[in-house]
Amino acid sequence: MGGLGRWGAPVRWAVVANGENRRVDLFRAAAGKAGHGSFRVVEWRDVLRDGGHDFADDEVVRLDSPGENAEVDRLLRGVDEPTRVEGSARWYAGFLAGVASLRGGRRLDDPADLAVLFDKRLCHARLDAAGVPVPQSPTSGARRTVEDWTAVRDLMAEASLRRVFVKLAHGSSASGVLAVETTAGGRIRATTSVERTADGDLHNSLRIRRYTEEARIAAIVDALAPDGLHIERWLPKASLGGRSADLRIVVVAGRATHAVVRTSRSPLTNLHLGGARGDLAAVRALAGDRWAEALSVSERAAACFPGTLCVGVDLLPAVGWRRFAVGEVNAFGDLLPRLTGLPGSGAEGLDTYAAQVAAVRSRSPDHFPVRPALPLDTPARTAHASA
Repeated sequence: MGGLGRWGAPVRWAVVANGENRRVDLFRAAAGKAGHGSFRVVEWRDVLRDGGHDFADDEVVRLDSPGENAEVDRLLRGVDEPTRVEGSARWYAGFLAGVASLRGGRRLDDPADLAVLFDKRLCHARLDAAGVPVPQSPTSGARRTVEDWTAVRDLMAEASLRRVFVKLAHGSSASGVLAVETTAGGRIRATTSVERTADGDLHNSLRIRRYTEEARIAAIVDALAPDGLHIERWLPKASLGGRSADLRIVVVAGRATHAVVRTSRSPLTNLHLGGARGDLAAVRALAGDRWAEALSVSERAAACFPGTLCVGVDLLPAVGWRRFAVGEVNAFGDLLPRLTGLPGSGAEGLDTYAAQVAAVRSRSPDHFPVRPALPLDTPARTAHASA
């Protein structure tokens, strides 16, 4: 049936993105290969400048990451240096307001889901309420405000946590993350990609740093705290080839379709911070009959966001590969070029973008209702107004 699927006509795609980004090229290629009728890009910078965009009711609207564009970053965060860490709360408010300003179209990304996915505290609480295994967190659901480093120390003591991750509530790509550990004698060490300049500005770096002076750690946390912080127990993770390992599982239309192993000698496994892809076949062998549980946990996490077609689940394997917890769920976690689908997933031979195109084609248009813009009194708009 080519690009018709259940639609009766070729699917008309509209993608809200930064047009120069490789994500757009990868998705365009997947849609073109499927024989879809049209493809247009709506630039994030135009949405943010113009106060929104209107889509035809028969357009399928996919949102992609607004990252990796200095102009868009400046519009969202109000900073001129893309490496700066500060400004994530303003980014969150601006992003949700931009999403709320999109009118019409059959949407693949639910605005209400996005509001939770981009707040680690709210995401943790939603997963926990659904029975999805997650690390212990004193900030789940944003029930506790973290005002400074002293508050972090107090919350760690109250929860009897000696090793935690301190994260920006609205951060991504490990921006502003600190892996903090304390010894029985009270000594502190923090591992992070954050670099603090002599002027006190914070910048993301591609080099992992380890701080052992509590005053320096406190200065970083105090500077990050106004943007909102989330604290989670630092779970001991399984290893592969002598390196700490975790998994990115892509879930499309409720089904785990793709997986990649990320390994590192540091607590941060992000590939851009020196992490490396590991051998998935070796992981599946180590997990044995528990591999199915890894995929099930990821699918249960994705099911907490039923209005969003595709998410990337960061899965934390316990030592021995027998138990799994969810670290994060990412709205734009599908950038895994050339990776094809898992055996038995229904996405064999397809990359993450082709799997999403196929999922849309396999459903009727009514599965993706036309979404109006959010009302003016939604949290997204009120947060933007107060930023």
